[in-house]
Amino acid sequence: MSRAFDDVFSVRDGLSGVPFAGRTDAWIIAQAVAARGLACDAGSLRQVRERYLTHLREEVHQPGPRKGVMPGVRPLLDALAVRDDVFLALLTGNVEHGARVKLEYFDLWRYFRCGAFGDAALERNGLLSTALARVKACGGPSPLPSDVVVVGDTPLDVEVARAGGVRSVAVATGSYDAATLAASGADVVLEDFSDLRAALEAFRF
Repeated sequence: MSRAFDDVFSVRDGLSGVPFAGRTDAWIIAQAVAARGLACDAGSLRQVRERYLTHLREEVHQPGPRKGVMPGVRPLLDALAVRDDVFLALLTGNVEHGARVKLEYFDLWRYFRCGAFGDAALERNGLLSTALARVKACGGPSPLPSDVVVVGDTPLDVEVARAGGVRSVAVATGSYDAATLAASGADVVLEDFSDLRAALEAFRF
């Protein structure tokens, strides 16, 4: 994304100082543009997104120190995917095609039939209603708030759940430890999903 920003605005390290965790891609770019006092229009933002996706398709194949599927994620998705009382959907700050590039690389995209993405949304909280509407549109249920669980690894993910009146399961595999996630108001906090039974219990199964 930093390379894409440089491609369009000719500013090296233009995203330096902008927080990423739990933010939407649209918010990240908007903050960087504002911080540098740059002129920006819809065309420029589209160029940044297109250049980002070009770089991401190359970069996803490169090694990285934290690159990989977190412990227990695949067994948990396998266990949930076969249940007829569960509908898996994405709610992410990533732009849709960026999320697909990342998840297809790890063979995880196939678990999710639809979702809400950060292509244009500046705030994550509004994406919950979008995600639920898209679940219904692609043949899923219209669940009660008590039946919805938001999973994430940042306090902002927990905030999405709290703002929408739904449950949250926070997992400390990102930049925030379990204590911080608990303090943010998460309903359940796990270090990771390596204990499948504990993970299913967190979802009340």
